[in-house]
Amino acid sequence: MKKITVLVVDDHPVVRSGLRALLAAAADLRVVGEAADGREAVREVLRLNPHVVLMDLAMPLLSGVEATRQISRAAPLVKILILSTYSDSQHVRAAIEAGASSYLMKSTAGETLLDLIRGSIQGRVGFSPEILDHLSDEWARRGTDSNSGETQTPSLSSRESEILQLVAEGFSTRGIATMIGISHKTVEKHRQSLMTKLGIHRISGLTRYAVRSGMVEPNRSPLPSRALGTLLPNKTSWR
Repeated sequence: MKKITVLVVDDHPVVRSGLRALLAAAADLRVVGEAADGREAVREVLRLNPHVVLMDLAMPLLSGVEATRQISRAAPLVKILILSTYSDSQHVRAAIEAGASSYLMKSTAGETLLDLIRGSIQGRVGFSPEILDHLSDEWARRGTDSNSGETQTPSLSSRESEILQLVAEGFSTRGIATMIGISHKTVEKHRQSLMTKLGIHRISGLTRYAVRSGMVEPNRSPLPSRALGTLLPNKTSWR
């Protein structure tokens, strides 16, 4: 029987090791690779072409949502299953809209996860009970508060979201331009667009917004210098 190939994406080595051990016990599943950040995840999907990706949301350099969006565009046949500690409707909705087929809490990883990996190949989707409860509560509130005048969150483009995360993680304009492959002036243009859309006019404000929205984890440690080279965080270069 042909095995289902899986790419494990999480920035914590212990989590990746645990998932690899869990999947190794299943004779019909095979882990073909790992990734520790969103950009690496996109590259590895294009290189390995796995059947399924197990994707964390809070990751450095490129969030799980943006990585999911890029993978869905570049390799639409790959199934993306979110494994996260976030259970709020905002994160769930963003992940599904980006192209994820299922959303599970890390605490439920086990036989449920293995069954869902197998079922995803046939188009099966799944959500943890906590996720369904949150979604049900949100739909109920929307039904009763349809005229409450709730403000809408500004819609950011994929590129703006990428740059917002990198700004919040402390990367310089030069570092972002090199990493993404665009010009210094284009980065500045996107940064200005972000500030205009969000009504925020300081880098510190953009950072707080990214943390509040769950795009960046507070107090995240920078990646090792050997992995980033000249792209190391350089907060002093921003004005």
